[in-house]
Amino acid sequence: MGKITGFMEFERQDEGYEAVETRKKHYKEFVIALTDDQAKVQGARCMDCGIPFCNNGCPVNNIIPDFNDLVYTQNWREAIDVLHSTNNFPEFTGRICPAPCEAACTLGIHELPVGIKSIEHAIIDKAWASGWVVPQPATAKTGKKIAVIGSGPAGMAAAQQLARVGHDVTVFEKRDRIGGLLRYGIPDFKMEKSHIDKRVEQMKAEGVTFKTSVYVGDKDLPGGIGNDAKEKITPKQLLKDFDAVILSAGSEVPRDLPIPGRELEGVHFAMEFLPQQNKVNAGDKLKDQIKVTGKNVVVIGGGDTGSDCVGTSNRQGAKSVLQFELMPQPPEQENKMMVWPYWPLKLRTSSSHEEGCDRAWAITTKEFRGEKGKLKAVVTAEVEWKKDEKTGQMKMSEVAGSEKEIPAEAVFLAMGFTNPVAGLLEGFGVDKDARGNAKATTDGVGCYATNVPKVFAAGDTRRGQSLVVWAIREGRQAAREVDAFLMGDSVLPR
Repeated sequence: MGKITGFMEFERQDEGYEAVETRKKHYKEFVIALTDDQAKVQGARCMDCGIPFCNNGCPVNNIIPDFNDLVYTQNWREAIDVLHSTNNFPEFTGRICPAPCEAACTLGIHELPVGIKSIEHAIIDKAWASGWVVPQPATAKTGKKIAVIGSGPAGMAAAQQLARVGHDVTVFEKRDRIGGLLRYGIPDFKMEKSHIDKRVEQMKAEGVTFKTSVYVGDKDLPGGIGNDAKEKITPKQLLKDFDAVILSAGSEVPRDLPIPGRELEGVHFAMEFLPQQNKVNAGDKLKDQIKVTGKNVVVIGGGDTGSDCVGTSNRQGAKSVLQFELMPQPPEQENKMMVWPYWPLKLRTSSSHEEGCDRAWAITTKEFRGEKGKLKAVVTAEVEWKKDEKTGQMKMSEVAGSEKEIPAEAVFLAMGFTNPVAGLLEGFGVDKDARGNAKATTDGVGCYATNVPKVFAAGDTRRGQSLVVWAIREGRQAAREVDAFLMGDSVLPR
């Protein structure tokens, strides 16, 4: 694939970024995509691997060597067909996927890997600009009705696949706009929401019906994080009205930090903070928006959500941003001979970190301190991790004398998510796994089916919090299983 000697001739060229001081002044995307010629060179670097591990490293099993070669030969029209054959939404993954495919790249063993993500980005952007992304409505209707609960990447992927084989699909979303955490969890500077809007219009033309501000559950309309619902529909009603139901509402219950001072004004979940800024960017008027202008900000949690809080805080004009991680600092470079082709544990610095952020590892938060009900400081201590001689597990202990008080007027808890929102699984009577997710297998007969007849689960609702690319995979696979359940067989790819 690519040029036979390309991997020996050409260096990796990453996408560029707008200058820090410029991009911090707005919430638009700031990545400078590869030109056609640059993408061609990246495609040329793809090796003629006996086993292309990148295919398996990619959760949706993108046919990566093929589209790399097509970009190298500048056959862009066929490249998007190859890419779309496995991935419904490459404009999402080409922007926000961490690219496990690149970690699995054979060239990456001894050189920098092929820029697969940047090639994917280039293909889909050219496809949209060229008018190649068009609705694909079914040629005949089956008469079967399917409800999809949740409009994140899993729900959108499942809905699109099922509509294309002739089913009538209705997507229910409790927020006021479609997209799930793509819409309200990921900042606009990482992915502008016009990409979601374009896919929604395509899917409407393919026959998908979208219903927003609708809460699915037996209980009263809930308040709190992530709810714009104005009407309710019960699980019983859905089971009566539809031939199949897919639960793809995500894993939205945030992990809390119940320490002294948690109730102070200024301590927030990340998902209280991030969606508000996205709503403002979309033109909404909000009362009492969480703003950190001129404040000392502490972000607790070292993952992507924490990084998003860092970038948003910088754009709001925070005085300082400090990010804590409980685990030790990972190595700057992995031992490739030990981990390849799997996802390596190593230090990752995001574009948001580069915009201004101090980071600290092996830190535990002990207390929030305040005055007159408002946060003023965070009390922390250093910890060390040692292997327990009896169990072999790593255990944490506080370092004596390491306690300190850090000024902070805003804290964002970004420590991950534990399980789907309360009431969804209970309302349908779906069994849970040990972690509180919907219990459904991905192996053998009845994949993605729950214990409740005609109810299926996919994405974070089933597997727990994960990547957008895993959600797309599960949505596609669940669609095939639902189609086979309703029709006896399925032509959809797995």
